[in-house]
Amino acid sequence: MVHSMTAFARVERAGTQGTLIWELRSVNHRYLEPHLRLPDAFRDLEGAVREALRQGISRGKVECTLRFTEENAGKSLQVDQERARQVVEAAESVASLIKNPAPLNPLAVLSWPGVLVADAADPQALNQEALALFEDALAELKNGRNREGAELARLINERLDSMSHEVATLRTLVPQMLAAQRQKILDRFNDMKAELDPQRLEQEMVLLAQKSDVAEELDRLSTHVTEVRRVLKSGGAAGRRLDFLMQELNREANTLGSKAFDPRSTQSAVNLKVLIEQMREQVQNIE
Repeated sequence: MVHSMTAFARVERAGTQGTLIWELRSVNHRYLEPHLRLPDAFRDLEGAVREALRQGISRGKVECTLRFTEENAGKSLQVDQERARQVVEAAESVASLIKNPAPLNPLAVLSWPGVLVADAADPQALNQEALALFEDALAELKNGRNREGAELARLINERLDSMSHEVATLRTLVPQMLAAQRQKILDRFNDMKAELDPQRLEQEMVLLAQKSDVAEELDRLSTHVTEVRRVLKSGGAAGRRLDFLMQELNREANTLGSKAFDPRSTQSAVNLKVLIEQMREQVQNIE
């Protein structure tokens, strides 16, 4: 199964120390690019979170946001004296640079992060709880990527079916188009009432057949379609491989168009390029 790089996950858990909320957003990206937004009290989790992402996801830009609402009911407030002293000293140092500074407001000191605290919580236990909840969020994100990946694979397989039909139809049309081109040449000579050298006609038809021989391109298109199906079925981190195959398919479709000598073959080449472009857009979202 292939996986999409686009998904969203949100998990929430209320505990004795407060409520933890993880939100994970994932979009397509060439490599794995994590962006973490953690409260100051949870900065120690950054390494573990990055490693969990690396183990679980190969590609994608992933935004991980942690919110924590502390449960203060029944807790008495305390002042971190050392933290408050540092804040006051820093404020007085800045005030010395200002002419007639405003008096220092004690409430402003208390509002500084880390100065006013509730009864001591267990930071280690809280970090462990947040990390366990992150694992749940990551599992939900991966499930979402799997579901969307299955849908992307279905859409791509539909286009592959259309391509196979287009290639098979063109194979049957090539002899008919050559015969029609031969008759067109005969008709022109008849209209001009000119004598046609049969040997020269055969030489021209041989040259036309050589220039318009698309058997190799059709074979390669069929081979690439088979390979895309195999990669989709194998699953895993298949996005880069699929992107390369889309380039190869497009190359063969371009060559097919350059050899077209009949409106039907020209239209077939256009149809193939449209299908390939539709698949390429879907492949950009596959991990």
